[in-house]
Amino acid sequence: MKRTRRMTLAVLFALLLSSGAALADDGGIHLEQAWARATPGGAKTGAIYLTVSNTGIASDTLTAASTPAADKAQLHQMTMANGVMEMRPVPALAIASGQSIVLDPASGYHIMLTGLKAPLKEGDKIPLTLTFEHAGTQQIMASVGKIGAMHAGDTSAMPGMSMPSGTGSRGMSTMPGMQH
Repeated sequence: MKRTRRMTLAVLFALLLSSGAALADDGGIHLEQAWARATPGGAKTGAIYLTVSNTGIASDTLTAASTPAADKAQLHQMTMANGVMEMRPVPALAIASGQSIVLDPASGYHIMLTGLKAPLKEGDKIPLTLTFEHAGTQQIMASVGKIGAMHAGDTSAMPGMSMPSGTGSRGMSTMPGMQH
């Protein structure tokens, strides 16, 4: 009888430990459709977009980003104020349990890359590491699309985003009033 009780307790304890380890594994955070727009030669900034989903049982918070492709990667939000585009750092992004956050040109949220070490070229892949409060670090590869692309796999460019000769290394002549 004592042996059966000990075996039952051992099995229950093992199940408890294994279920806890599975929950701590990724915290239910899933990264999908990471992509970036190609940048003109000489550009020192770029952006990465992606979808972050939380299928876990608790909320989590995206707190940091990094990539070897740039000196700095920051969470940012773009807004329009009085006809002027403004980009501001965001200290963190909360992702509720069962929810997703889409970082894309339409939402205004993105990972801002500053101090690019080389231009982002269409077809390239960029490693990205995201840090979450509970899920720890997660890694994903971002695919580089066309200049002016509006979503992952976009083969067309946003109107006004082509890079005619003479626009300079930043290629911003078609975007007056942009502040950063």
